[in-house]
Amino acid sequence: MENKIIPESELVLNSDGSVYHLHLKEIHIADTVILVGDQGRVEQVSKHFDTIEYKIQNREFITHTGLYQGKRITVISTGIGPDNIDIAINELDAAINIDLQNRTFKKEKRVLDIIRIGTSGALQQDIPVDSFVVSEFGLGLEGLVYYYDYPFDEKEAELTENINNHLHWNPNLSKPYIVKGSSSLIEKIGEGMTRGITATASGFYGPQGRKLRLKLDNPDLNERLTSFEHEGHRVTNFEMETSALYGLGALLGHNCCTCCAIIANRITQKYSENHSIVVDNLIKTVLGRLVG
Repeated sequence: MENKIIPESELVLNSDGSVYHLHLKEIHIADTVILVGDQGRVEQVSKHFDTIEYKIQNREFITHTGLYQGKRITVISTGIGPDNIDIAINELDAAINIDLQNRTFKKEKRVLDIIRIGTSGALQQDIPVDSFVVSEFGLGLEGLVYYYDYPFDEKEAELTENINNHLHWNPNLSKPYIVKGSSSLIEKIGEGMTRGITATASGFYGPQGRKLRLKLDNPDLNERLTSFEHEGHRVTNFEMETSALYGLGALLGHNCCTCCAIIANRITQKYSENHSIVVDNLIKTVLGRLVG
């Protein structure tokens, strides 16, 4: 297949040759990447590093790359939502697997281990606030993966069919889909954590069943998510990034895993008394297992 030059309109670069939104070049990116939503959480991770090589910021995307116990790690803030994950994953891959100067694909591809450390709300009564969840699957309620040619495997297709039958989804919305994370990363990082399907929403309020002054079209969404079960798989928690990360990561050949600190339980309506400490404990746990 001919390696055509990618037009400037499709691969947008900055004047220094870095990818447009992240402002990164290949040299800035380690083989292990931690993604966080909150910009302030980048320093909450990198404060544990022994040394920091690079600090780069553009818009909500802050990047620190350094060494933790001899292992080179990059931590990047993505902001909130699957749209930002679309930017972050495509540009991370472009920075390492496209010759940015010549705008052509590299013959040798780098593979990243990408771990999202996030916060989340539990959808099961038995998942306590301040505990950790590792996502075996991402349940996409936002439709992002359907913009790409994603080849669902047999298990993903089976779960996707079952969740759609169970939810009685509004046909005016993008059909839900289920994609899997990296089993090797989940095994490496997720020991002792609750495992399950993480629902990814396109918003924080209505798309996650929260009602303030606006009437909801699907007011029993959370109850239906909570009651779903198929061959031992259940929906454990709600957040806004995992399905996009898993889908795009798999398409590009990277290994992806999400670990979330449960700072709220949507069923018991409890909230963490000090979620910053809980997140820091999750950060230290993930870092320790990455070098263990």
